[in-house]
Amino acid sequence: MNNLFEKIGGEDAVNAAVDIFYRKVLTDDSISHFFETVDMEAQHAKQKAFLTMAFGGPNNYTGEDMRKAHAPLVANGLNEDHFNAVATHLKSTMEELNVAPELIDEVMAIAGSTKDDVLNR
Repeated sequence: MNNLFEKIGGEDAVNAAVDIFYRKVLTDDSISHFFETVDMEAQHAKQKAFLTMAFGGPNNYTGEDMRKAHAPLVANGLNEDHFNAVATHLKSTMEELNVAPELIDEVMAIAGSTKDDVLNR
C-alpha cells in the first residue's frame, strides 16, 4: 500500500465516504442551497472519480477543473465559510469511517490545497 487511496480502503471506502459526505452536506442549511439544481447522481460519480484520482488511485476523472466547475458557485456567493463547512463534513465523514488520524490529515491537506481554485482566488 503506497498511496492514500489504497491506505483508506480503495474504491469501496471512497464510495462510502462520498455517500456519507453528501448526506451531511445536503442536510447542512448553510451550504445545501448550492446543490438545489445539481444532478446528485452525476455529482456523486464525479466526486468519487475526483477523490480517487486526488488520493492517488486510478485517474478516471473527466470533470471540469476546480476553478471552472466552481465559478458559478462563487458568483452565487460561495466563500471561505462555505468551503470550511464542506471540509468539516469531509473530516467528520472520514472519522465516521474510522480512517486513521494520520490519513485524515493527508485527506484534509489535499482538500485544503484546492481552496484557492474552488474559491477562484
